Amino acid sequence: MISLMKKSPKLLVIGDIMIDHYLWGSCSRISPEAPVQIVNIDQESLVLGGAGNVIKNLKSLGAQVDVLSVIGDCKIGNEVKELLNSINVSTKFLLSQKNRTTSKKTRIIATHQQVIRYDQETIAEIDTKSQNFILKTFKENILKYDAILLSDYGKGVLPKNLTQSLIKIANEAGKKILADPKGLDFSKYKGAYLLTPNKKEASEATKINIKDHESLTQAIKIIKSKYKLDIGLITLSEEGVAIYDSQLHIHPTTAREVYDVTGAGDTILAALGFALACQLNIHKAIEFANLAAGVVIGKIGSASTSINEIIEYESTINKSSSHKNIKTIDEISLISEQLKLKGKKIVFTNGCFDLLHAGHIKYLEKAKSFGDILILGLNSDKSVKALKGINRPINDQNDRAVTIAALKMVDYVVIFNENTPYKLIKAIAPFTLVKGGDYKNQKVSGQDLVEEFKLVEFIKGKSSTQTIQKIQQEI
Repeated sequence: MISLMKKSPKLLVIGDIMIDHYLWGSCSRISPEAPVQIVNIDQESLVLGGAGNVIKNLKSLGAQVDVLSVIGDCKIGNEVKELLNSINVSTKFLLSQKNRTTSKKTRIIATHQQVIRYDQETIAEIDTKSQNFILKTFKENILKYDAILLSDYGKGVLPKNLTQSLIKIANEAGKKILADPKGLDFSKYKGAYLLTPNKKEASEATKINIKDHESLTQAIKIIKSKYKLDIGLITLSEEGVAIYDSQLHIHPTTAREVYDVTGAGDTILAALGFALACQLNIHKAIEFANLAAGVVIGKIGSASTSINEIIEYESTINKSSSHKNIKTIDEISLISEQLKLKGKKIVFTNGCFDLLHAGHIKYLEKAKSFGDILILGLNSDKSVKALKGINRPINDQNDRAVTIAALKMVDYVVIFNENTPYKLIKAIAPFTLVKGGDYKNQKVSGQDLVEEFKLVEFIKGKSSTQTIQKIQQEI
């Protein structure tokens, strides 16, 4: 997902913005007044929830975000404004309605377990004046945005008639409008680009018991055709996301650890909107959303994630796939920049690595020991021929790259065409450059670009050239 780094599409979020209030503490005794736990509170936090969590996720991903919503003319409404201001989101399209209470969910957490939740809110539909404000503001500003997200929590900000009007305006303007649905009647969202119902919501809306691929396909096809969506989609929790075009596709997700699924649906909506606004196709967008959700459910509370976390997460869960660790020079330049911001010490080495042997392994293990991240520049086939002769390499650059990238001590592999890796080293700007002991007392390409230069002695009798000669002698 390197392609999404430094992207900043502009999105508009419309929906039920609320506050998630957390009281964190510990429990060691039961109340003498009633058979309930006594939680000793030692920390309190307020975070944006509902549509606010979608906004927070979009900001974390690097998007420009505006919010169009209605809040209560109350203390909680003021807290919403303060939280939006704290993440540099304008409240210019936020209307306060009298005699309305903004939703606030208070959760008491004892030793990472939710003990109880209590809510304060008004769930009646917003009044006509508020609906007209949303419609007018939307019409006047829609062309500014790359995509529109409807975050419906059933708290009254998105009545059916208003929602249908918003979708019609978006379609006329040629803008994708995505909705996280609420309730049993999906006709409210008819004509949207896509909906993000989970399996339970889809089952209830279609009255189909989703228990296998056949029933899943049937449900998606009904949702797509009945509500005239561009994309038919159902989220499957830890199983991933299902989509139907000419056939059923299930994009699996992998979560390292699941701590809290709170807000995972918000992350899916935000990530899909972000990716589609960046012009990714729907399958790539779903892949990105799955990764984002995988990061978020490994955190406590209504969490969000960043592009950097997603890239790191993708690298971790795909460590068994060496292809994921092979990067272009542009990709490794961006990765290196982010690694340095995290305080990681980058080590660089390079070579042909034609026939892998024990000497290579020991050399790379030693190179990795000098820092946190080892990036290996691999001579291309053209470069190897220039250095070793027309009969080399034995293995082509793709085979060599896959083999090296599969080694646990190598974090990234980059193939380069030049006779020296100077251009590549300049793009990475590593802290340490490592070369073999045969470069002692020699001028080394790129040495002037690094803070530290290390030589590692080779194991005698171990080299690709000697291995090839031995094979030829046996023949």
